[in-house]
Amino acid sequence: MGRQRIVVKIGSSSLTETNGSLSLEKLTEHVGALAELKKQGHDVILISSGAVAAGFPSLGYPSRPVTLAGKQAAAAVGQGLLMQGYTEQFAPYSLTPAQLLLTRDDFSDHTRFGNANRAITELLKRGCIPIINENDSTSVDELTFGDNDLLSALVVGFVHADMLIILTDVNGIYSDNPLKNPDAMKYSHIPEITSELLALSGESGTTVGTGGMKSKISAAQTALSLGVNSFIGKGEGHAKLVSILSGEGDGTYLGSFSHKPVMPTSKQWISLHSQTVGSIVIDEGAEHALLQKGKSLLPAGVVSVRGIFSAQEVIQVCNAKGFLLGKGRTNLSSEEISLVKGLDSTKAREITNHSRKEIIHRDQWVAANRKEQTNNE
Repeated sequence: MGRQRIVVKIGSSSLTETNGSLSLEKLTEHVGALAELKKQGHDVILISSGAVAAGFPSLGYPSRPVTLAGKQAAAAVGQGLLMQGYTEQFAPYSLTPAQLLLTRDDFSDHTRFGNANRAITELLKRGCIPIINENDSTSVDELTFGDNDLLSALVVGFVHADMLIILTDVNGIYSDNPLKNPDAMKYSHIPEITSELLALSGESGTTVGTGGMKSKISAAQTALSLGVNSFIGKGEGHAKLVSILSGEGDGTYLGSFSHKPVMPTSKQWISLHSQTVGSIVIDEGAEHALLQKGKSLLPAGVVSVRGIFSAQEVIQVCNAKGFLLGKGRTNLSSEEISLVKGLDSTKAREITNHSRKEIIHRDQWVAANRKEQTNNE
């Protein structure tokens, strides 16, 4: 097994006692398993919940708070305590953890997205273990990332991970609730996530987590769209993550597990995080060139422009029937596109005085249905 980059997500239910407080015993076991992955030579990024669990006892709450303000206050206290626990437990392995607190805005803002990417890359280069959590003390909606499930999927993309491991208190995905139906069948491998599978999954089954199996499957679906395979399940002991990586985990593997290139970081931002500010309509020839031939969008293929936008903003691209084809970062403003739509590239450049002939370059374009996207990325 060669060196791989692994993102491990540990949810609240896998870090807490029955009353919702942080379990040092569970944290210690997880650290041992993460250290074993590092010992095997792999890069490891940890997505860890647990700040609220670590903090609420110090504030006098008898159990995990239910109000948003209470959870934010507990997280403010607990973040330091959680990192203290990780720092102390990683010390015997001579490993240095590093905390990053992220919000949805850190992904939607292009500059902050790049900064987070560079910080994590440098930490891995220095042999650290980045520990990422949502900034629960300031996030407006506690469910922004669904108990960090979505956060883990977004992270696997921009660090170009080889695999996402989601540890939970259930040993995989079943055809029905195994606690209620003894005949429920466990899936050991799911090559593709369907709407039927998502419909089978439920919400959180505990009071200490905000995500459920549906949230985890959705996260795996996002990871797969970026080219990263996933595992959802549980394990015990220091060898559990190594076993999961070798295909012997107690859970469900999701994906084809064939080599598949991860979507470039710039395209990930366009696809998952950017906000569109306008749209253009293109003809059939341009549609075929974008979706089937992997070409850039040229002025000649544009039929009309909708909305007002500037160059370098992200816009939607539709066909004449109104179907959304995808979105991309435009090199021209709405005003400039209106002037050059339908013209050949030479004439368009004369009018706009731009050096670039493309309205949207292929490297700044993502199809709405990636199955239709050419592999020529």
